[in-house]
Amino acid sequence: MTRMYDIIVDKRNGKELTREQICWFVNGFTKGDIPDYQVSAWLMAVYFRGMTDLETAWLTEAMADSGDRIDLSAISGVKVDKHSTGGVGDKTTLIIGPVVAACGVPVAKMSGRGLGHTGGTIDKLEAITGYRTELSREDFFRIVGEVGISVIGQSGSIAPADKKLYALRDVTGTVENISLIASSIMSKKIASGADAILLDVKTGSGAFMETLEDSLKLAEAMVAIGENVGRKTIALVTDMDEPLGNAVGNALEVAEAVEVLSGGGPEDLRTVCIELAADMLLLAGKATVADDCRHMAAKALADGSALDTFVRMAEAHGGDVRLLRDPGSFPEAPLIMPVRAETAGFVASMDTMAIGNASAILGAGRLRVGDAVDHRAGLVLRKKIGDWVDVGDTLAELHTDDEGKGREGGHLVEKAIRISEQKPAPPMLIRARVTSTGCEVYR
Repeated sequence: MTRMYDIIVDKRNGKELTREQICWFVNGFTKGDIPDYQVSAWLMAVYFRGMTDLETAWLTEAMADSGDRIDLSAISGVKVDKHSTGGVGDKTTLIIGPVVAACGVPVAKMSGRGLGHTGGTIDKLEAITGYRTELSREDFFRIVGEVGISVIGQSGSIAPADKKLYALRDVTGTVENISLIASSIMSKKIASGADAILLDVKTGSGAFMETLEDSLKLAEAMVAIGENVGRKTIALVTDMDEPLGNAVGNALEVAEAVEVLSGGGPEDLRTVCIELAADMLLLAGKATVADDCRHMAAKALADGSALDTFVRMAEAHGGDVRLLRDPGSFPEAPLIMPVRAETAGFVASMDTMAIGNASAILGAGRLRVGDAVDHRAGLVLRKKIGDWVDVGDTLAELHTDDEGKGREGGHLVEKAIRISEQKPAPPMLIRARVTSTGCEVYR
């Protein structure tokens, strides 16, 4: 007879749990048969004792099985999903999804909303007037078939065990465990039905994992899960020591994504998107050499096919595509307030999380689930790391509807940007690549 008491003791003593034990526990907890206090004890045992790769894979599958699993088999081709661990100015899905779809790889993606200092893809898409993020499964599949891509909000019935476990982790001091973080992320990706998974693991001052060492551990854990449950998986570790691109905030980021899709936009954002898109194409089998996939991605940006795909997706979702054809027509916030440099020198570093928090204060984010966002709000960086600034130069423009929010957000941005007489080395955008065969760290 399986008992939760024995599972707790086994993990406390460092034993590897069996697949049957983990499935029994997750199923019982989801149904409400196992009390929170026992699950809290198990979480603390995992926090201190850790989990093996197999245990983590079994936990992930059990959580994926706790709710609906999306069957994408009706969509022809290899379906590749992409997940980012969250960052500031991270609008990559808006770019690489259409790029990959324009290259012939179907993208059926479920995304989430933002919370805290990170923005959510669904919040950005809803900045396009009329864009519907909730669709029937039939309409979701139809749009993927007709356009090649559809991005909708994540179903509440996906991996309910993960939601229950995360709520307990949040109040028991057990959030920061690699196995628990990795299984939480991957359970939702696996339940979403993709054949292969690309992971964008952020590292730096605006990332959940601030150090490269921790980011690599998380990337390796998630790749191991994917491979152990039969999903081809690649992880890129990308820089988040400054916001990606210049825009932070929903409508501002959509407009910047359109710039990149039109062949322009900030170089850092374009570079990271081409690398991510290339690995998605590689996972889908569009080529066997990474350079060929990079060329395919760059061509989709240069010839307009990626932009056309994005516009057609937005139109299929009911969005006002006039905004995408003329991004300058997005509604502007009533107040645009500059943050000016008080000293001359080079921008040496940024506290990216503080900049993300400033954007949330301005109205672009939410501090609690259910908070409304102002799609017009946010900020645009006018200087990035390595740029020279003179006294009085504009470091950033703040977009908000309230002068008090602007002053508070501006104070955070001022403190977040450090200026020095020494020119810093340019940030390394791609820090590492993790596959089933190993990890390559770029120096």
